Amino acid sequence: MPRPPAPAPAAYEFKPHERAAMPGSPATPDHPTARRVAYFAAGILLGLTGGFGNALITANLANIQGALGIYSNEATWLTTAYLMTSICMNMLLIKFRQQFGLGLFIRIFLGAYVALTFCHLLAHSYATAVAVRAASGIAGGALSTLTLFYFIQSMPARWRLRGIVLGVGVPQLATPLARLFSSDLLSFGAWNTLYLFEMGLALLSLAAVMLVRLPPNERFQSFEKLDLLTFALFAPGMALLCAVLAQGRIVWWTEAAWLGWALCGAIVLLAAAMLVEHNRANPLLNTRWMGSGDILRFALVATLLRLLLSEQTFGSVGLLTALGMGNDQLVSLFAVIAVATAAGIAVSALTIDPEHLGRPILAAMVLIAVGSFMDADATNLTRPRDLYLSQALLGFAATLFMGPALLVGLTRALRKGPSHLVSFSALFSITQSLGGLAGGALLGSFQIVREKFHSNLLVQGITLADPLDAARVAAGAGAYGRVLGDGTLRQAEGAVLLAQQATREANVLAFNDVFLLTGVAACATVAWIGWLMLRQRARDRAAAAAQPAAVPAVPAATPPTPLPKTSA
Repeated sequence: MPRPPAPAPAAYEFKPHERAAMPGSPATPDHPTARRVAYFAAGILLGLTGGFGNALITANLANIQGALGIYSNEATWLTTAYLMTSICMNMLLIKFRQQFGLGLFIRIFLGAYVALTFCHLLAHSYATAVAVRAASGIAGGALSTLTLFYFIQSMPARWRLRGIVLGVGVPQLATPLARLFSSDLLSFGAWNTLYLFEMGLALLSLAAVMLVRLPPNERFQSFEKLDLLTFALFAPGMALLCAVLAQGRIVWWTEAAWLGWALCGAIVLLAAAMLVEHNRANPLLNTRWMGSGDILRFALVATLLRLLLSEQTFGSVGLLTALGMGNDQLVSLFAVIAVATAAGIAVSALTIDPEHLGRPILAAMVLIAVGSFMDADATNLTRPRDLYLSQALLGFAATLFMGPALLVGLTRALRKGPSHLVSFSALFSITQSLGGLAGGALLGSFQIVREKFHSNLLVQGITLADPLDAARVAAGAGAYGRVLGDGTLRQAEGAVLLAQQATREANVLAFNDVFLLTGVAACATVAWIGWLMLRQRARDRAAAAAQPAAVPAVPAATPPTPLPKTSA
C-alpha cells in the first residue's frame, strides 16, 4: 500500500509585535545573538556588493575605456546604464515582494546578475559591458533593499532605527573603498579582474542570503494592470532624463540634437505617467501626496544635499586628475575619506533621534560648506595631503545625512498609510540618483565654462615681447634640444608647452570657482533649512499654546505617533 502523504508543516504564526509594518517586508521575530551577528555580517556583505556594482566601474572608467577601445562618451554609458535601470526599480520591487515573496525576489535578481556577469567575461564586448551595467543597476536596487532588511533583523527592537541608518549608510562605503584596491586588481589581469571580483561578490551574496535566510513575509495580490502601464511610461522617461544629464556636458548641451529629442521624450513620458496616476483610485505613485508642500521641500533638500556632495566625486577628484594624478596617487586620500565615511555612519546610527531628524541634515550641510570653502584656494601645487581634512568633512557629511533624510520621508509616508510607501521609495531614489547626476552635470558644465573664461584671460596676457614669457618659451624649447635639431620646431614646441601650462592654470582656477559655488549654495541651503526649522518650531509652540484653550478637557498634548518597528 502506498504511504499516505506527510502532513504539510504548519505555518509559523508570528506574534503581533513580530509582524512587519506592511506586506512585502520580512517579519521581525526575536533572534538569538548568534543569528543577529550572522544577519549583521550578511548585511555588510550585501551593502558593499551593491555599492561596488557602480563604484568599481566609475573609479576605473579610463582603464576600461582603453581596454574596450571606445570613446569617452561611449564609456560614460557604462555608468549611465546602471543609473537608468536602478532609479525606478524600488517602486517595482516593493510590489513584487508583496505579491511573490522574498525568496523568488532574491533568486531571480541575484541569479540573473551573476549569469550576465559571467556572460560578459566570455564575450568581453562593449555591448555586453553595457548589458552587465544595466543588470547591475537592477541587482543594486535589490541588494540595497536586502541590506536594509538584514540590518533591521540584526538589531533588537529598541535599536531598529539604527539598523535602518546602517542599511543606507554601509553601501556608501563602497565608493572610497573602490579607489583603494581597484588599481591592484587591474594589475593582476586588466579589466577582467574587476568583473571577476564583482561576480565573486555576487556569488558570496547569493550564498549568504541562502544560508542566513530572512523570515517570511506576508503576501497578497498587489499588482494592478495600470501599474504596468505606469511603469512602462515612467521608467523610460526617467531613463531618458538620466541619459541627458549624464551625456550633456560631454557631447555639450547645444551641440547634440538627440539631447533635445531625449528631453522632449522624457517630459512627454513622465507627464503621461503622472496623468495616469493622478486619476487612479489606487495609484502606484500618489501624485497629490508627492506634490504637497511638505514632501516637495523634503525632495528639494535631499536633492540639494546629493548635488552638493558632487564636490567630492567631481570637484576634488577632477582637480587632482587635471594636475596629472591617477588612482595610485589618490590611495591615501580615499583611505581618509573611507575612515570619515565609516565615522559618519557610526555617529549617525548612535545619535539618531526621531524627534530631531533635521539636526544631522543641517549639520551635514554646514560641513559641506566648510569643506568646499577650504578647497577653494587650490593651486597647481595642491596634492592629496592638502585635501585630507576638507574631503574627510564631506565624506562624514555624506553618511551623516543619509539615514535621517530617509527617516524624515519614511515617517511621513507611513503616517499616510502603507500605500504611500511605493511613492516615497520612488521619490527618494529619484532624489539621490538625479541629484548625483545633476550635480555632475551642473558642476561639470560650470567648470568647463569657467575654464574657457580663465584660459581666455591668461592667453590674452601672453606675448613674446614680455621677457618672462619669452624665457618660458625658451625653457620649454630647451627640453627638446636633444631630439629636435630645428630651432623653429623647438620654439614651436616651447610655445605648446606654455599653452599647456596656461590650460592647467585655467583648470585650477575653474575648479576653485566650482568649490566657491558649492560653498555658497551650501550656505544658502543652511539658511533655508534653518528658517524652515524655526518656522516649524514656532508653529508647534503656537499649537501647544492654543490647545488647552480650545480643548480644556484634555489634560495634556497627545504624544506623537511612534515610529513603526520595521520599514521596507
